[in-house]
Amino acid sequence: MPKMPDNVRMTFTAKSIRGLTKNLRRRGGKIVFTNGVFDILHYGHVEYLTRARALGDVLIVGLNSDRSVKKIKTGPRPFQDEADRARILAALRPVDFVIRFHEETPLRLIELVRPDVLVKGADYKISDIVGAELVKSYGGRVKRIRLIPGCSTTDIIRKIKKSK
Repeated sequence: MPKMPDNVRMTFTAKSIRGLTKNLRRRGGKIVFTNGVFDILHYGHVEYLTRARALGDVLIVGLNSDRSVKKIKTGPRPFQDEADRARILAALRPVDFVIRFHEETPLRLIELVRPDVLVKGADYKISDIVGAELVKSYGGRVKRIRLIPGCSTTDIIRKIKKSK
């Protein structure tokens, strides 16, 4: 399946995902899905997304909305609002589609997307990956991607705090 044209990279809501995935499947593409906050984007994120995209034909990124981040993170997170985070992700070459979700987990979105490959970082055990059992139940794969040591949002925040 050919790479999606640049003008197709945009953000979607969960409501519009059914039509999108139906169209992608009709074209014969293997859909890869990952999710996260992607608050302070760094090289580790870019490498992770590049590796995820290499596992299929289309990479869909589920993005925690601001409301969702406030439920799962402590402190003043997110530092960037969801619209800016979505625009930044959508501008990255490996990312084909960005879909915001408001729940604490992406399970509902994974149910709608039904990815061929579900991807998370290697810091997660397969048993802790939301949606893993669902994806495996219909023959999809769950992959863990090795993270770059010392390259995380937490590390960046720690460095900023130390520099004050």
